Amino acid sequence: MKRNNISEPDGLMNTIIGKDTVITGTLDIKGALRVEGTVKGKIICSGCVTVGSTGLVEAEIEAESAIVAGAMKGNVNTSEKIELQAKCEMDGDLRTKSLVIEEGAVFCGACSMKDGPPNLGFLAPETETQTALSAEEEN
Repeated sequence: MKRNNISEPDGLMNTIIGKDTVITGTLDIKGALRVEGTVKGKIICSGCVTVGSTGLVEAEIEAESAIVAGAMKGNVNTSEKIELQAKCEMDGDLRTKSLVIEEGAVFCGACSMKDGPPNLGFLAPETETQTALSAEEEN
């Protein structure tokens, strides 16, 4: 039997939540997780969390990476990558190093791809603003 190396060292899917399963609470998973059923609460995963096409997740996710193909409501925080597939519906904020959004995906939220406060580009840094105000007060 051939193994596919997804995100975990041995290439195996550690935990699968089936289509008719409903879980409420906090899940702490070592390895990869695939959700085809419903999860409400919080997911902490050391590997990849995959929300399948029949999956519904109403939870906060902390993982190495995440793939969303179904419905997701909640914030996702990954250390590596988030992928929103073509038929997914994502409602929540994302924090990651790398983001892939396929055509057809629905995403409502904000995304942060670096540490620290966001730099919106059109606002002057705080030190320059304070300097300008000081100069105006002197005149």
